Amino acid sequence: MARPPSVRPLPTRDGVSPSCVALPPGPWTTVLDFLAERLPTVSRQAWGARLHSGEVLDEQGHAVHAEQPYASGTRLFYYRHIADEPDLPVQERIVFQDEHLVVADKPHFMPVTPGGQYVRQSLLVRLKRQLGIDTLSPVHRIDRETAGLVLLCVRPQDRNAYQALFRERQVHKVYEAVAPYRADLTLPLTRRSRIEACATQFFRSQEVAAPPNSETTVSLLQVQGDSALYRLEPVTGKRHQLRIHMNALGLPIEGDQFYPVVSRGPGAPEDFTRPLQLLARSVLFTDPITGKPRSFTSGQRLRMSV
Repeated sequence: MARPPSVRPLPTRDGVSPSCVALPPGPWTTVLDFLAERLPTVSRQAWGARLHSGEVLDEQGHAVHAEQPYASGTRLFYYRHIADEPDLPVQERIVFQDEHLVVADKPHFMPVTPGGQYVRQSLLVRLKRQLGIDTLSPVHRIDRETAGLVLLCVRPQDRNAYQALFRERQVHKVYEAVAPYRADLTLPLTRRSRIEACATQFFRSQEVAAPPNSETTVSLLQVQGDSALYRLEPVTGKRHQLRIHMNALGLPIEGDQFYPVVSRGPGAPEDFTRPLQLLARSVLFTDPITGKPRSFTSGQRLRMSV
């Protein structure tokens, strides 16, 4: 059986890659009817404006008009944007770049990829725009609230090799965190527990009584009054793992607005004066493409309470 012709990837626009939506069988008469009903976070009027301005494309990269008949089994592409996207008063720094890999030092509050109220202010879009590399993609992610090192792959054919480093736990990761000092806690220690998504709050995770699927070693680096600087070495990479493990030890990380209690919901205004005091300090691994040893360190510093 002959294969269908391959579709040429559509280019980015101002660093934003196109999102894709497949058109299933359904009752819609026009493309606009479908988009307005199935993607309602954008109003029908706004979808109409995007179609009118050529922001919705077919698989050949041709602009789709609002009254175009609906055709199931095809795909549409559109470029995400948020009309009132806030500016972030922070700046990323490039630590390393070659033909295969980019290592960035991400500030607090900046998401790695587009999501929520940030698209063009995400690290990925900013770097695509700055470096002019449409194929750039993150190898791993850290929380928006966390600062520090992020690895991004330049060539699509190399991505799996770099991601395998993390899947197979061949990357030595070191984080630092500021949290309360507990003189009664003997360190270093290793915390192992089962972490699963929280059923009642989608943006949180929680420890449950079951066989462990997460592991972190915690060491003490410095004491300053009632606060301390800790070294965290995660073996696994569950969502919010370090924040959950530190909180479970009675050491909630300073500035954490989710653990132990939620003090700011996902849609609440940002407080840039209270960053989460968690930093992805360093990574160490052997480059799977070049075979070279790689060691990178963040230039950022956490602040200790006085």
